[in-house]
Amino acid sequence: MYKKTVKSKHGYDIPCITNVSGKEKKVIIISHGFGSSKKSPTAQMIMNGIDHHEAGTFAYDFPAHGESPVDGKYLTLENCLDDLFSVEHFVHKKAPQAEIMYFSSSFGAYINLLYLSKRDPLGKRSFLRSAAVNMPELFLYPKKEEKEQLYSLGYLMLDRGYEHPLMITKEFLDGLMKNDIFHSFTPVSGVSIAMVHGDMDECISFNKAKEFADQYKISLTVIKGGDHRLMTPGSPEKVLRLAEDFFR
Repeated sequence: MYKKTVKSKHGYDIPCITNVSGKEKKVIIISHGFGSSKKSPTAQMIMNGIDHHEAGTFAYDFPAHGESPVDGKYLTLENCLDDLFSVEHFVHKKAPQAEIMYFSSSFGAYINLLYLSKRDPLGKRSFLRSAAVNMPELFLYPKKEEKEQLYSLGYLMLDRGYEHPLMITKEFLDGLMKNDIFHSFTPVSGVSIAMVHGDMDECISFNKAKEFADQYKISLTVIKGGDHRLMTPGSPEKVLRLAEDFFR
């Protein structure tokens, strides 16, 4: 693995980790969850667990996450979509013969679904882990002190067990409210999607995930007793096996 930075459309650097040499036939782009990073246990599991003869991997940080040099003012849905575009096109230039695929967790899966709908994706296979299909709902009811901070300062500093507190702006929240994935997702011809979700997910209701999968006829694998991080005993290994089978 080696570190790499990709220049965003907005001038800042996107920190990345990859093993892509340029000779791969497949490359998996990994998008992390909200408040997480490219170094999350799940991202590292995919990067280290996928047979490198089978596919290369490329993980990156969203704005204000991980080692990103920018703060929460740059954390908008459009910037997240633009950064995925920049990463994807860098990968395509680096490994022009490779089939591009996506592995996305939680918020990253939400962004990936929006990307498939709003952009012209180069990838045709997308594996979604604990997809935040109801992402806007998570910010509908802020705590009293969060609401006061939001309206007095125009942003709030949020820490819900994240790697570090995040600046959440009105622009980011407005973007969420305008992009309910149940209505914003448009299936793309030729794109194959698979979902995996724990039935005990404390963050993104399994019933919501099932409703979304049923609505768009997406294959959904249930992990019994699985929480949002899918780190209960045996769950990471199952996620890895499912992803390997899907990408193979």
